[in-house]
Amino acid sequence: MAKFVSKKIRKKSSARLAAVQAVYMAAFGDLPIDEVIEDFITGQVGRYAIKEEISGQEELVEISPIDATYFETLVRGVHQNKEALEKSLSLFLKERMDFEKMDGAMKALLLCAVYELTYTLDVDTKVLIQEYVDLAYAFYNKNEPKMINAVLDQISHHIRG
Repeated sequence: MAKFVSKKIRKKSSARLAAVQAVYMAAFGDLPIDEVIEDFITGQVGRYAIKEEISGQEELVEISPIDATYFETLVRGVHQNKEALEKSLSLFLKERMDFEKMDGAMKALLLCAVYELTYTLDVDTKVLIQEYVDLAYAFYNKNEPKMINAVLDQISHHIRG
């Protein structure tokens, strides 16, 4: 049985995916944050994804609409607090891996997740962690999402108690 997910929740989930992509683009494309946000909100970027069929063919599929306000809050929040977020992540990752040596998508995902864990206390901790673990599976295989789950769980206990 498929579980019901409201349109509002889907838009927030899509906003998280877009935020990870936008944080990545701004940081690693060295692009102005206002330009990146505008491109996502207007649909110039992030509107389509490539879906690989069983046959090996690729198809462009339209991404669900995003909660533009939530998206902008996340991207601006990460941008404005990036140094503190990176410092916090480095402390928690020191035993597992070096934040500076991570690939860009992993950095962007963790920055968005830690921003939300720190600054959006109206969203349940387990829900946030699951959202970002699910996003990790869009980019990675089994090991990285498991690591993200462990790191976010550890960080959430420190931040939210």
